Amino acid sequence: MRIAMISYHTCPLATLGGKDSGGMNVYVRDLTRFLGQASVHVDVFTRSQDEHVPHVLHDLGYCNRVVHINAGPEIPLPKPELHKYIPDFSREVLDFTMRKDLRYDLIHSHYWMSGIAAEFLQSCWKIPIVHMFHTLGHMKNRIARDHSEFEGAYRLDGEQRCMDIADRLIVSTPAEIQQMESYYHLDEKKIEIIPPGVDLSHFYPIPKDEAKAVIGIPQDAQMLLFVGRIEPLKGIDTLLHALAIMRKECHLEKCSYHLAIIGGDTQNDLGSSGSEINRLKELCQSLGLNDMVVFLGKRDQSTLPYYYSAAEVLVIPSYYESFGMVALESMACGTPVVASHTGGLAHLVQNGINGFTVSGGNVKELAKRLTQLLINDEIREKIGRQAAEFARSYSWDSITAKMITVYSEVIRSSKLQNK
Repeated sequence: MRIAMISYHTCPLATLGGKDSGGMNVYVRDLTRFLGQASVHVDVFTRSQDEHVPHVLHDLGYCNRVVHINAGPEIPLPKPELHKYIPDFSREVLDFTMRKDLRYDLIHSHYWMSGIAAEFLQSCWKIPIVHMFHTLGHMKNRIARDHSEFEGAYRLDGEQRCMDIADRLIVSTPAEIQQMESYYHLDEKKIEIIPPGVDLSHFYPIPKDEAKAVIGIPQDAQMLLFVGRIEPLKGIDTLLHALAIMRKECHLEKCSYHLAIIGGDTQNDLGSSGSEINRLKELCQSLGLNDMVVFLGKRDQSTLPYYYSAAEVLVIPSYYESFGMVALESMACGTPVVASHTGGLAHLVQNGINGFTVSGGNVKELAKRLTQLLINDEIREKIGRQAAEFARSYSWDSITAKMITVYSEVIRSSKLQNK
């Protein structure tokens, strides 16, 4: 079986925490690796954003490749500008495969722009498309705070087009089906629920003293952790206001590691995520939290298990998450999660089992749950053990087997239709 994986706007090898690098990068990277272990050949096609990076890399192993395709300037571009280079990207993918004399059985596209690119390739290769959105424009618009955060009609129309042309749509949770039914014309027969997985060989509980020693925080420090992109929909301001309440009511000792925020580029990001970091730093100043919050910027995936294991709680105060892969990674490391009751998080985080959910934007409720876990070692440790056990059912081995079954069914159905 040979798969053409399309990840147009972001590379699975990118360092996490940037403006457009997060859960989707991890998903594409890990799925490709585990497909390789199962003897499925995958070429991941992504737009080149750096002329100094080799155009073909074998960093995912098992003979699978990441192919950086020239389409527009080789620099990061804002998404509203990116979509106009999709035709160039598709033609260059086709040219690469013709020069290499490559044949594929199926296209698996990620995010709506990749789905649009896949339509052209499908017309040339006469093979089926499996598509996964990861996020939906209508859902982001629901929680947008101002006009600058709204997704344009070009994305909403593009998402509908992807739903129309795909042979199968992969969703993470039943909540995503409900969202699609509310905002799009949807053929439910195309839907397959397959959640993301977690690499249990990488994410597992590390003794807290050892984890703290590696990341360099005091052994007696209690650390809350946020991991993700720095953008308004992530709700970090809600977390800061909750921390201010906790300081006022619980008399937390002054310690620069009460909250560690991983994500964004604290030095070089001049775009929207950079302005959001500045806004959050100003909020810390006004709330008197400068001695309790540290912005760590991007961190390599190899260091994340130490941060998860060192933390008392991972906090995900987002207004919208299609799934929430960092929650699953944290659970696998034995660290409880407190998250907003939204999207996939509402299905993933189970109250009192592997963490707690709170109403999105509810500062007092968030402060209450975090305080409960920080001051009660017995509850926190119990939930942490249960979280690690829960995460085992999401191993990439089992998730990949489900995906291969879908691939096989779609390929077989496509061949029968084309006879």
